[in-house]
Amino acid sequence: MVASAATAALLFLAGCSADTTAQLKRIGLPEAASDRAPAIGDLWIGSWIAAGIVGVFVWGLIGWAVIKYRSDNNDMPKQNRYNLPMEIFYTTAPFVIIGVLFYYTILAQNTVTARSAEPEVTVNVTAQKWSWVFNYKSADNPDVGEDVWEGGTIQQTPDLYLPVGKSVRFNLRAADVNHSFWVPSFYYKLDVVAGRNNNFEMTPTKEGVFRGKCAELCGTYHSAMLFNVHIVSEEEYEAHLRGLAEAGNIGEARGPKDVDPQGEAKQDQGEEVGQR
Repeated sequence: MVASAATAALLFLAGCSADTTAQLKRIGLPEAASDRAPAIGDLWIGSWIAAGIVGVFVWGLIGWAVIKYRSDNNDMPKQNRYNLPMEIFYTTAPFVIIGVLFYYTILAQNTVTARSAEPEVTVNVTAQKWSWVFNYKSADNPDVGEDVWEGGTIQQTPDLYLPVGKSVRFNLRAADVNHSFWVPSFYYKLDVVAGRNNNFEMTPTKEGVFRGKCAELCGTYHSAMLFNVHIVSEEEYEAHLRGLAEAGNIGEARGPKDVDPQGEAKQDQGEEVGQR
């Protein structure tokens, strides 16, 4: 029976595309694009392995009890008030499992939340109703020579550009209500809390375009809070920043009024009409 199940599984995997097979190996996680992803990925897969071992063991005990104590009559089996070895086992086993998972969770957490003294790139992120603003600092980009920014509106999804292989620190702030900065391929997200500045650091490891979104239900147009993450070469990153400077996006934008003043006014008027 086991051999048949293994053969069926192999045939199933053989019929899958390379992308599907890779995703199955990651147990549903997206393609990784940051140096912090392996720690979370290993913890995720390890948790599934632990859960699988416990599940197989419990199913085995159930099967053993069903087969060993099956009977053709309805006589009640001998009743015991307690079974000391069994009680000790099912009391201590959960603590052992939780303790092991907690230990590896702490190791992963320490890896993911580690910060360097001087990151190579700093991006100040402002979350707002209902989009994002990304500010790039001139100190990290002397070839550009200016602080530049790019932002989105409820009608236009913004782009975030990052250089591959460079450590990036994200400073997060909210212009209004609570949001959450999430790029699934980074295997990390962090709340953007009104009145509090949060930050985290990571290094992009794979070039490509990845999706980002708000992971906190922040209001009416929460679903519009999307952005695209472009992980590119350093040359392409600097060229994009120079393009922002040439377009006049100079300085620091800290909210929707800096990105689209007319759109902000229209949104306020629309909310007032809706409330009436």
